[in-house]
This record gives sequence, C-alpha cells and structure tokens, in this order.
Amino acid sequence: MNLIVAVDNNWAIGNKNKLLVSIPNDMKHFREETTGKVVVLGRKTLETFPQGQPLKNRTNIILTKNKNFKVKDAIVVHSLEALLEELKNYEDEDVYVIGGDSVYKQLLPYCGVAHVTKVDHEYEADTYFPNLDKDPEWQITAESDEQTYFDLPYQFLKYERI
Repeated sequence: MNLIVAVDNNWAIGNKNKLLVSIPNDMKHFREETTGKVVVLGRKTLETFPQGQPLKNRTNIILTKNKNFKVKDAIVVHSLEALLEELKNYEDEDVYVIGGDSVYKQLLPYCGVAHVTKVDHEYEADTYFPNLDKDPEWQITAESDEQTYFDLPYQFLKYERI
C-alpha cells in the first residue's frame, strides 16, 4: 500500500483542517500518482475537497466512525478492520492513503511506499506526519531535483520500508 503526503521541515501537514500550502506541481504529481487508483481518506479530509465530493477518476474509500455518514460515489467503512477487508478487493500497489492525520497514523504500518513532497519551509501547524527520516524502517529510494514555487523550494521523495 502507498501513501502520499506533503510535509514541511517539521513534518507538519496541516493547520485548522487545511493544507499548509498549495503548490500546482505538487497537485499535478498527486493527480498523476492517484488517478485510476484507490484513495483512502477520512471524512474530515473529504470535507476539505470542492463541495465535499470524492475525487474523480478514482475509487474513494472513506474511513469514518460516523455510522450515519454517506456520500455519493464513495465506499464508506467504519473501522480499520472493515477497511482492510475492503482493500482485499484491490491490488496493494494501486491503493494510496491520502489523509488526514488519524488515517495516516492508522495505516502507516500497512504501507510499504511513501510519496512525500517535502517543502523547505516551517509553517504554523496543528497536524503532523510521523518523521520518516528518523524511522529506521524507512529509507529514501528516489528523489527529484529541488524545484521552486515562487521562492519556496520543494522536492519529491519516495520512501520505502526496508
């Protein structure tokens, strides 16, 4: 299973239920990685999308404890066990965990590949991703050249579980 995330220098991912920054090339990278695939996300993350609707051209699986939650064009599951059972219907390499915080933390142990956009900046944040650089189970296996959005340097990194 994959995950895809954008982090700052402190591995922050969000503040007040919003992304820290929107970099067009990062959004393009996200679309290229996930289009035609399965995305796993939490209800709060879904609510941040345009009109709170699932992403087009992907199978959206929403993990929420809210038993009454329903959304058109998505599969809704209410527990990690139910999610893992549902994911048996898909190829492992076609599944991308896309957030938010609690979904990343629950599913990180099941992921073997992490696509990380690392933004060279420190933002005010209230939500963080585990620092894979400090986790001996993970190593960088691919990295892009440093890129810049206005004056903001960033880089695409691929981590794999050893």
